[in-house]
Amino acid sequence: MTPHPGPVLTVGETMVLVGSTRPEPLQHSTQMSLGMGGAESNVAIGLRRLGTPAAWIGRVGEDSAGDLVERLLRGEDVATTCLRDGGAPTGLMLKERRSTMETRIWYYRAGSAGSRLAPGDVPDDALRSASMVHLTGITPALSPSALALTLDVVARASQLGVPVSFDLNYRSSLWTAQAARDLYLQVVPRCELVFAGTDEAEILGCGGPDAETAARRIRDLGAGTAVVKRGPQGAVAAAASGTFSAPGVPVEVRDTVGAGDAFVAGFLADHLAGRDVATCLATATAVGAYACTGDGDWEVLPRRGDLARLTSTEPVVR
Repeated sequence: MTPHPGPVLTVGETMVLVGSTRPEPLQHSTQMSLGMGGAESNVAIGLRRLGTPAAWIGRVGEDSAGDLVERLLRGEDVATTCLRDGGAPTGLMLKERRSTMETRIWYYRAGSAGSRLAPGDVPDDALRSASMVHLTGITPALSPSALALTLDVVARASQLGVPVSFDLNYRSSLWTAQAARDLYLQVVPRCELVFAGTDEAEILGCGGPDAETAARRIRDLGAGTAVVKRGPQGAVAAAASGTFSAPGVPVEVRDTVGAGDAFVAGFLADHLAGRDVATCLATATAVGAYACTGDGDWEVLPRRGDLARLTSTEPVVR
């Protein structure tokens, strides 16, 4: 494909994240860290770290939490449109590293500003200037208006000839598998890129004996390229040029939250640079693995030069 000079446009909810600073139950914590997190903004930051222009549109409250979200995104050079909603607060994530083996996250997003995303929040000009639109299955699960926004953006992007990337990103706490599948079946056939985990492929009705079969079945629904993520086992992709696989990259895992978003950012960055599917997969698995080596949803996301450290035997850069 011919690279488009515009940014990847992401749309969704970004929340303030309050997290424990040590691996211990939350009720025993005396210090907490303050940050932000959201699947779409994580991808936008990941793209910028890899040198790809990115933009984010979302709603936040008329509050200091919204100020924090806007400051952090702009600080990462993401073209940021924070729609201020005076009638709802910025959403909250509470993250507990209960032990070195377990992380728990609670979401306080009912009635949040982000859940009030609605058709009209994404102007045509933002779509026209984009090289690609990236959406996830989280946004349409937030509310009826956010679901309507998702379908509206996909339809208008298709009309304008702007390719769509979609990560199924199923959240059982937000909606049922059947409701998610109904939405997926409307969106997937209109996408250039679709990302799914093996469980999400099952929800879509595209499960199979292996990830390769699942990817091919997702592509049979109309997706241009279907990518199935397999965590530490790597990933596979089915495209017009064939089926490809990439092994996982072994790392010492510290925090897996945000690794899927990092994977998507790695694939999108190479895809928009015109690289072949096998190269996109290799970069995606490396970026996803790197994201597991530190704390936070996006803070440890790598730049291109950082990826070489995954195979370095010297832990200190001198």
